[in-house]
Amino acid sequence: MPPLTTSSISSPEVHTQGRGVTYGVLAYVLWGLFPAYWPLLVPAQPVEVLAHRIVWSFVMLAITVVILRRWRPFLELSGKGWFIVTAAAVLITINWGTYIYAVNTQHVVESALGYFITPLVSVALGMIFLKERLRLPQTVAIGVVIVAVIVLTIDYGRMPVISLILAGSFGVYGLLKKKVPLDAISSLTAESAVIAPIALIYLLTLGSANTFTTAGTGHTLLILSTGIITVIPLLLFGAGARLIPLTTMGMLQYLAPILQFAWGVFVMHEPMPASRWIGFALVWFALAIFTVDAVRNRRKQLLTPTE
Repeated sequence: MPPLTTSSISSPEVHTQGRGVTYGVLAYVLWGLFPAYWPLLVPAQPVEVLAHRIVWSFVMLAITVVILRRWRPFLELSGKGWFIVTAAAVLITINWGTYIYAVNTQHVVESALGYFITPLVSVALGMIFLKERLRLPQTVAIGVVIVAVIVLTIDYGRMPVISLILAGSFGVYGLLKKKVPLDAISSLTAESAVIAPIALIYLLTLGSANTFTTAGTGHTLLILSTGIITVIPLLLFGAGARLIPLTTMGMLQYLAPILQFAWGVFVMHEPMPASRWIGFALVWFALAIFTVDAVRNRRKQLLTPTE
């Protein structure tokens, strides 16, 4: 029997993590390219686009659940679980709707800001609601973000409402997801099942104003694609999350707002005065502190012997 070598032991693990990173990168790149996709659905208004996204996402997710035979968790979910799912459905609807509105009204940079600060909002919510203790670097990072929001408020002449709604809704959404005993696909399917009937009723009440049947075949196909566009990155994210550490996936998540920010600045040519650059620089500085601390903490946990 040949002796075991370090390379023979680590090679499968390296390959597995490589696939995980690839899946994660693809998921976040697709999410990062969303600003290029939603304007294609014009002349549909943001609320109509949101309703179609909910309905067709539910259709795609339901098909996925049937193929993967994951319907049992829905039958076993308690009444309390369905209540939490309903609350999560409302929050993700607010998040999706706000983002579609932001992109279609040329507020891509402001929406990117929301997703940049989401991880820090999640940490703050964990401290408030889960009584989690913050490490000093986390506290400093949150403080820097608060300063950044103040700077950007002065720059915009108003609160960055879109950013705060996106970060707040997704942060609380993530908090609720911790309480639901469902995987990512099953959870989003349940949420879509709760809200899809309302979205469908809304679309039916639009009548001739529903662009799904009045704006041409190409437009209809684009509307249908909202389900696929929603589900594919979710499946890639779920596959990647199972293969790589949460810390790695956490660092990959910055790809999406980076791409969104770049699209807003260099493609949409949204205004970026010096004061706005200062605000974003403060946010990126806070994220650097947060990320370095997360990596160090993860390494410390791995090096600490378990009893």
